[in-house]
Amino acid sequence: MALTRKPLKVAVQADPAAGLHAEGDSTVALMREAQTRGHALFYYTPDTLAQTGRTVSASVSPITVNDDDKRWYEMGDAARTDLREFDVVLLRQDPPFDMAYITTTHMLEVIHPETLVVNHPGHVRNAPEKILVMEFPELMPPTLVTRDRAAVRAFREEHGDVIIKPLYGNGGAGVFHLREEDSNLNALLEIFEATWREPYIVQGYLPAVRKGDRRIIIVDGEPVAALNRIPASGEARSNLHVGGRGELVELTARDREICETIRPALVERDLIFVGIDVIGDYLTEINVTSPTGIRNITDLGGPDISPLIWDAIEKRRVD
Repeated sequence: MALTRKPLKVAVQADPAAGLHAEGDSTVALMREAQTRGHALFYYTPDTLAQTGRTVSASVSPITVNDDDKRWYEMGDAARTDLREFDVVLLRQDPPFDMAYITTTHMLEVIHPETLVVNHPGHVRNAPEKILVMEFPELMPPTLVTRDRAAVRAFREEHGDVIIKPLYGNGGAGVFHLREEDSNLNALLEIFEATWREPYIVQGYLPAVRKGDRRIIIVDGEPVAALNRIPASGEARSNLHVGGRGELVELTARDREICETIRPALVERDLIFVGIDVIGDYLTEINVTSPTGIRNITDLGGPDISPLIWDAIEKRRVD
């Protein structure tokens, strides 16, 4: 276990703690490791953020965690606190990556790096999962970002089976597989246009997804483990919470090539904890907002990744 010169004050910005499922939650795993290292933990939800001039505060509660996944925390009374009083803020709320989320990144950027925000709030804002990946077209399947129906129809005519999904969604929500002969394209686009103001993303369907969608965890630029998520029968999505089955796998030569190619972009942006998604030989997403999967990897016999993440954080906080 790495040691810092002093215990850190750590605030976690996340969705309400009562809604987290501790048995598989990466945020809970990170909090448990922080407490094990002697760091003081605090918790707040993003709706309590406030900014006055260059002062950013939140309604912050002290929190103690334990190993009981059913009753995994005890929380004290909340008090409005200047976030500069903390050494670290873990930015761990889940998307959707909407204007509310973007606004929190602007506010947190005021205190960073005096208070280290993980991941870097400016780069979280400027490099969301399905946007940052577009810097690497040579690694991706055929991909289109648009709201233009004619462009979508032309893309589908060229590539046949396609996946259509929200540009700023998460967790597999709103992901559709349209086969070449499917007649529902226009109806689906009408739903997307009525639901989201942003463009959406269209990708050529990768049959290799039936063998799994690999989540590769990258810490401080280095790949550390891979979780293969295999979709359930009759399901286009491989996410574990919609029935996907996880298995620990070794990184392939192609996985390592992908990781090495994107490494400079991650290091330059000081993105400490990243999860990328790979189907077959293709990179599909670079997750930087609130990456998940570390608890699943540990439960399947893989490495405990939380200590590696805290090593990287503490390295940046050594006086």
